[in-house]
Amino acid sequence: MATKQKLPFIPLTESQQSAFCRTDENLLVKPLAEEFSAVVSWQDIPEKYHHMPGEELSTRISLARQELGEKLVILGHHYQRDEIVQFADFRGDSLKLSQQAAGQEKAEFIVFCGVHFMAETADILSASHQQVILPNITAGCSMADMARTDDVLDCWDDIQQILGDEKIIPITYMNSTAAIKSLCGKNNGIVCTSSNAKAVFEWAFERGNKVIFFPDQHLGRNTGLKLNIPIDQMLVWNPFKPMGGHDDEKIRDARVILWQGHCSVHTRFNVRQIEKARSEHPDINIIVHPECTMDVVEASDLDGSTEFIIDKINNAPPGSKWAVGTEISLVNRLSQENPDKLIFCLDSIVCPCSTMYRTHPAYLLWSLEKLLEGEVINQITVDEETAKYAKLALDRMLHEI
Repeated sequence: MATKQKLPFIPLTESQQSAFCRTDENLLVKPLAEEFSAVVSWQDIPEKYHHMPGEELSTRISLARQELGEKLVILGHHYQRDEIVQFADFRGDSLKLSQQAAGQEKAEFIVFCGVHFMAETADILSASHQQVILPNITAGCSMADMARTDDVLDCWDDIQQILGDEKIIPITYMNSTAAIKSLCGKNNGIVCTSSNAKAVFEWAFERGNKVIFFPDQHLGRNTGLKLNIPIDQMLVWNPFKPMGGHDDEKIRDARVILWQGHCSVHTRFNVRQIEKARSEHPDINIIVHPECTMDVVEASDLDGSTEFIIDKINNAPPGSKWAVGTEISLVNRLSQENPDKLIFCLDSIVCPCSTMYRTHPAYLLWSLEKLLEGEVINQITVDEETAKYAKLALDRMLHEI
């Protein structure tokens, strides 16, 4: 049984989250050279792309995209900048985009404007002749980075030794590495999204006595509460403490074990922001993502996935007012697309997702122009064994939920 003490680990992607925060809402693209001043990890690209203004970048991306034709499909996650989303053949969340890309049989190249785990999922679900490209290789995900493979494997081994034959079902959120998805696939587990987490939990409890949920403790806790699981039957596993910081009895008594991970964007929201929005707009609707903390979700009117938030606001009556607890690029886009409604972000400090924001148009252009030269850069591949079991976990979600 593991007893070693591990040193605390803060992912670089987490420590750099505030790099793009601003006190105004001007998130218009700057030349890449200016954005290099933000203290984050950047991938080196040729100097000629550093000083191109936005207009030139857009023109050249359009030309490259046109020349590549049906061989290319560009995916744009909802949290991407507008300057990227405008070129997306498909816009959506990570799973939706991966599924859409897999359906484009003529496409040889899938350029995923998102983050690393999303490109991994696209590679797992796409055909063998398709190559998945991540324009900026440093676009990771702090939440996924909080569940390191070795730590998760140690946790799984520890829990198996304690519980013995008791059935525990591993569930991983889409926002996780292919390796964690593979662990779930190997052990009768499953993947979930923020939109189907409740149904996935129900699926798991039909097959086991306990659930272990990676890597976002807040989505896991909020989902457990929706199933009326008492808070004292959910514990948080700290990977830097022996046995996650718990004794054997507490682990045996828990129905849900939550990995100690979180989203750097959604944990910025707090109840004070909700109270301020309500005091300034008594008829406001508060809608947040379930990656927010439990108190924020409970203080809100509605919570749901990115697609849920988009649909709810787009279909709301004219004149309605919405304070939104999710990524600012999406909130700003919703406001622009719904000029008949008041829509604003709960957080007055504008903080885009720093890893999503690293997909600057210069990186998109560079990746496309390299394709025109016959070179594939930043291809994301998942090894055959990992992909096999990760796909098994994904297929359980896609076909059994």
